[in-house]
Amino acid sequence: MATIDMKDGAGKAAGKAELAPTVFDIEPNMHVMHQVVRAQRASWRQGTANTRTRGMVRGGGRKPWRQKGTGRARQGTIRAPQWRGGGTVFGPHTRGYELKVNRKEVKLAMRSALSAKLADNELVVVKGFEFDEPSTKKAVALIKALELEGKRITVVIGNEDIEAYLSFRNIPEVNILPVGDINTYELIDNKVLVIAEPCLKYIEEVLA
Repeated sequence: MATIDMKDGAGKAAGKAELAPTVFDIEPNMHVMHQVVRAQRASWRQGTANTRTRGMVRGGGRKPWRQKGTGRARQGTIRAPQWRGGGTVFGPHTRGYELKVNRKEVKLAMRSALSAKLADNELVVVKGFEFDEPSTKKAVALIKALELEGKRITVVIGNEDIEAYLSFRNIPEVNILPVGDINTYELIDNKVLVIAEPCLKYIEEVLA
């Protein structure tokens, strides 16, 4: 079973945390990670862009002039694309960008992300965030004690840990991620992943 040195709320050594090898010690599958992140980012697109074709533009029901004898090019409607105020050709239309990814692939991608973070020494486990009340000052002090100043950090906290959320939320370069919302993109979109030790069991149960 893989282990990692654990820190306390003051950044000091607090023993070792055991990590499930099936979650934190696998060969990262880069292809699946790419697929899942691509699907995540695609799902965030609104897809609300829309243009009107010549059949959607109001007006243009009457032929502008007769077919022959005027010396001008023949025209069937003033709402044709070449006319000012006419329809648009090949313009964007409302659509969805969602990509299908199997649930097994989603879990494999998250296991791969966590294993890659551990292998790259970009995973920090904290025994617990000791916030009796919201305190940004204490949160900044913890980051300094962990020697993570100036790095882009993702902090994984408990789903109900409101004090930790309110303490970290105003710190630049810190992304707060409730353990129930973990996803591949946010697990890898950082330089250091900080996880509260109580969250490890939840992660292992979900991804095992």
